[in-house]
Amino acid sequence: MSWATWLAVVGICMLGAMSPGPSLAVVLRHTLTGGRRNGVTVALLHGLGVGFYALLSILGLAAVITASPLAFAVLQWGGAAYLVWLGIQGLRAQPPADSDFQAGPSQASSARDGFLVVFLNPKIAVFFLALFSQVVGLETGFIAKLTYAATAMIIDGTWYLLVVWLFSNPRWMAALRRSSLWLERVFGVILIALAGRLVVGILRT
Repeated sequence: MSWATWLAVVGICMLGAMSPGPSLAVVLRHTLTGGRRNGVTVALLHGLGVGFYALLSILGLAAVITASPLAFAVLQWGGAAYLVWLGIQGLRAQPPADSDFQAGPSQASSARDGFLVVFLNPKIAVFFLALFSQVVGLETGFIAKLTYAATAMIIDGTWYLLVVWLFSNPRWMAALRRSSLWLERVFGVILIALAGRLVVGILRT
């Protein structure tokens, strides 16, 4: 593994992590409604999910998923359904009964959503298959493969930790939480719209 190859992987993984989509919406939702701790949980589990798919891709197991129309379709439809479910939860958010803020999502739900929003998105496997097919060959050692997967995981987790840190700044977190009900509903609409776009993409293939 050369430095030039590794830096190329770093650059591509950074662009992939920074691309807006369902993951960003889920991270922001948990950060704004549950605070920095929940946001960090989502970010870390999301990074773990990305590392999981990266390792599967390098080991060749992701190729089995993408080569199987049934497995790929199950993950795609499962991902769309999960986004719709998350969106409905946001739309059903209720105003607090008193002046206190609503209780935010639990740590367990933050961990679940952080991982599943990755796991139920087989396009991430396609992304890593396309990337690592260019840099991983028969001569690539196991340590180098682990390094590539760890690189993808660390970059993704670091990016979303940065997002969490920025949006959980105490200076404006209080103002955002005063609008938590409407933010929940806005994120609900965004997640359902993203699910609709995913369904349209599925039906066109």
